[in-house]
Amino acid sequence: MDPSDDAIAVLSRVLRFPPSFFSAGELDEPTQDHASFRALSSMTATQRHAALAAGALAIDFTRWLDRRFELPEPDLLDLRGADPEAAAETVRRQWAIGEKPIGNLVHLLERSGVRVFSLDEQCREVDAFSLWRHGTPFVFLNTQKTPEHSRFDAAHELGHLVLHRHGHGGCDGAPDLREEPDPKRGRRTEDEANAFAAALLMPRRTLLSMTPRIPTLQKLVEVKKVWRVSLAALVHRLHRLDVLNEWQYRQLCIEITRRGYRTQEPDGLSDRETSQVLAKALDELRSSGMGRADVARALHLPPSELEGLLFGLTIAAVDGDASSTSRPRGQLHVVR
Repeated sequence: MDPSDDAIAVLSRVLRFPPSFFSAGELDEPTQDHASFRALSSMTATQRHAALAAGALAIDFTRWLDRRFELPEPDLLDLRGADPEAAAETVRRQWAIGEKPIGNLVHLLERSGVRVFSLDEQCREVDAFSLWRHGTPFVFLNTQKTPEHSRFDAAHELGHLVLHRHGHGGCDGAPDLREEPDPKRGRRTEDEANAFAAALLMPRRTLLSMTPRIPTLQKLVEVKKVWRVSLAALVHRLHRLDVLNEWQYRQLCIEITRRGYRTQEPDGLSDRETSQVLAKALDELRSSGMGRADVARALHLPPSELEGLLFGLTIAAVDGDASSTSRPRGQLHVVR
């Protein structure tokens, strides 16, 4: 039974969503089985539901954009079962970047058809998550973390998308029920995604050639700046590559913690990676007279919900003022 107009009015007032949202049709909301949540056991049900609800809104927004623009087609390899280090090397070859430092990982993800969105403040405790939905890969980043943290999170989620894609909904969004339940699977897949991320961002051969013989903390700060990663991630990677023995690794970790570098990155990145696809789409819409408030209205959303998906990934602009942000280079193809 459809809710009455009075019930919709109450829901609209309490939830602060426009009345049209409740009659716009059911959203395609992913389930917990479809998403690559990290540390699922430590998440509250509220945090999990908020993240999945954000996923549903992003899927709906993506479909809305797909009807208006020719966005990059998904082009990720299925590397299920591959060694994470070898998988990272394969992805680098596919992207034709050799062993160079990655300048902007979000741009590379979008070029391969990954839809990248932000997690708003309600999902502050969720680092990131990813999923496949009907053949489209999605990555959700907590843009309130440090830029280095977000880069590693993006690489981690890419690892899930290419290494565990069938375990997170496959291409059609349905869970893969062919695999037998494995109580250790969650920890194993997280370790694999972490190893993939480290290898993608810090390729072995070039990293080893740049590592000083006496890896002091000060010298490692200079190395991590080249690779645009956190100092802790670099130290962990060098330990995994046997450059640092157990004693050296522990001492460096203690020093990193003592100096507060786990929360305040030394010589940290000043620029956060942003989305080209979302920026170009919004710029094109704005140039045709459709501001963010109009987009939110077309999606039957309050503007705050749309901003939550875009927060930290686009430069905010005042609706109707095309000069308030620079026009990104290149244009998306508009669907006629």
